[in-house]
Amino acid sequence: MQGLRLGTRGSPLALAQARKVAAAIETAQRWPDGWVQIVEIKTTGDKVQDRPLAEIGGKALWTKELDRALLDGEVDFCVHSMKDVESIRPDGIHIAAVRPRGDVRDRIVGAESIDKLKQGARVGTSSPRRAAQLRRLRPDLQIVPIRGNVETRLKKVESGEVDATLLASAGLKRLEIDAGTAIPTEILLPAPGQAVIGMECRTNDTRTQSVLSTVSNGITYSCVAAERAFTRALGATCHSPVAAFCAFEDGDLRLRAQLFSEDGADMVEGRAVLECGDNSPAEALARELLGGAPASIRRLFGA
Repeated sequence: MQGLRLGTRGSPLALAQARKVAAAIETAQRWPDGWVQIVEIKTTGDKVQDRPLAEIGGKALWTKELDRALLDGEVDFCVHSMKDVESIRPDGIHIAAVRPRGDVRDRIVGAESIDKLKQGARVGTSSPRRAAQLRRLRPDLQIVPIRGNVETRLKKVESGEVDATLLASAGLKRLEIDAGTAIPTEILLPAPGQAVIGMECRTNDTRTQSVLSTVSNGITYSCVAAERAFTRALGATCHSPVAAFCAFEDGDLRLRAQLFSEDGADMVEGRAVLECGDNSPAEALARELLGGAPASIRRLFGA
């Protein structure tokens, strides 16, 4: 049997995640090392680093080149950070598997906590969600757009270009970087899909789907599906300050979600309880929150 070709971005974090997936598949299938071949694909999101993602095409800049390689048969499957994958995917591409979820919390680097940031501190982030959450908690903060990989953003703090930044705990752990302080989800709710590594293949490729299913985590898959159903029902884009996190508790999936205005002054939030495989409560929550949101939030979703 021929091995599989894994398509991935070439950033240090993307490669670290790809290697973890390749190793898990080789172990599950009892294949020799290297049987899953990692193919690096340069994406527009990696090439353009001087502007916020939302200004240059959104999350598709992380995925469109990988999608093309997958649909053209250059690779058999692709590995993504699920928070970077648009909620509506192209025909012919199937989210086949996800790995167990990592630490969903954001970490603050440059201060012990958001409260401990000095008055008027410059905080680097290009995430509309993080920017809105920070502005809501600390209207005095200056939000400075920064792009680049994890190491680049850490260096901006070290050099004093910004006083602090926020990074995903899971990404730091996968890179074996010990930096910053984790922020409880009660303070900063994460992005939909945060801390989850996903695998996509062609919808008609049943052989690859079968292989990927052996390393997938069912609970995580259901939780991410609920979060994605919520954002899809909103019509959310990377311009949209949205936070959502679904976890398995007491036999049910429990979803918590928040929508923000860009300046963080307005926020609506809600919760839903779901059964695995039924995402209609997540979709209903999206409609409920949008319906009750002030104009400052509704306009961000075209409502």
